Amino acid sequence: MTVDLPLPALLSQPLVAFTIEFDNESEHRSRHRTTWGPAAGSRRGPWLVSQAMWANFMQFVEADGAPLRELDDLARITNLAGLERWGYIVVRPDPADGRQAPPRRDWIVAPTPAGRRAQHVWQPLAGVIEDRWHDRFGAGEVIALRDALAVLVARLGVELPPYLPVVRNEMFADLAGFRARPPAIQADRGTGLSVLLSWVLLAFTLDFERESPVSLAVSANALRVLTDDGIRVRDLPGLTGVSKEALSMAAGVLARRGYAVVQPDPAAGRGKLVRLTPKGRSAQDDSGSLLGAVEQRWRTRFGTAQIGALRRALHAVVDQRDDDGQPRLAQGLRPYPDGWRAQPPFLRHTTAVLKDPATALPRYPMVLHRGGWPDGS
Repeated sequence: MTVDLPLPALLSQPLVAFTIEFDNESEHRSRHRTTWGPAAGSRRGPWLVSQAMWANFMQFVEADGAPLRELDDLARITNLAGLERWGYIVVRPDPADGRQAPPRRDWIVAPTPAGRRAQHVWQPLAGVIEDRWHDRFGAGEVIALRDALAVLVARLGVELPPYLPVVRNEMFADLAGFRARPPAIQADRGTGLSVLLSWVLLAFTLDFERESPVSLAVSANALRVLTDDGIRVRDLPGLTGVSKEALSMAAGVLARRGYAVVQPDPAAGRGKLVRLTPKGRSAQDDSGSLLGAVEQRWRTRFGTAQIGALRRALHAVVDQRDDDGQPRLAQGLRPYPDGWRAQPPFLRHTTAVLKDPATALPRYPMVLHRGGWPDGS
């Protein structure tokens, strides 16, 4: 059960679960390349990426292209160079521009043929997954969650992207220069559930990070589990649900800021420990206090009844069990047999997620430049 989770952790559970289900389906339906699985080394398509790259960039790239200056704010919250390198877009001078050397901001961003195929796969998937959630959790439960989120969204008073941005600057949510655009609308039910979840989570994140010296992505995952005695680096993925690559970045942030020390493990011939410094212990305590303080402010701002309704609606999905006592949230997280999450390097974590998603999923999405995966993979 997730009764005591801070509100952003409780919001993150269904958002991460929705994203993984979206990504598994995208992988199954698309031509792509990956490092692991049957598509490893394939030349049949672009490098596989996560929902964030579609939601925050690729859905706004029209077939005929657009000047980079119109998309540069979206490029900053995703990974323009990556999307180009991975085969989804081309960035080139406008053939209609007669200048000999037009500035890069006037160049055109356009989808490649592979990028257009990917757009065709991605476009309906949020609606497909949401329909599955209606069947899995009950239409009433999903509608109640949408309604509770929508009440807050209507009063946020801030323009936000459809998905969490790629973390920057010590893994903070950086929206500098962002210009809002309408996200894809599902004709039968309006703005998608994952967009609503992301908007509310990101609004809370911005409120938290205005006062915190440590980003919510770092504090909710890495900082949360560290101890004075130290945690083995190899144990951190299992404790947080976050990839070793993302945790390496987070540990680097904490070490540079003096919150943690990375040192050889004295109990093992190889491996390292990450332990809290006194400054880190204080930051860990302050982070927990600030989470409670921001939620209390939200209760004042939006109403205790509205935050209570949101928590109940989230619990109705996250804590729901089937007749055999198994978590329904796990039912959408099982990868296809040829998917990368089903391959041996990731199978242990996938098994843990399927058994108990409420404890094995990240407490906050770790959206990195590496492809936007919600667990930093």
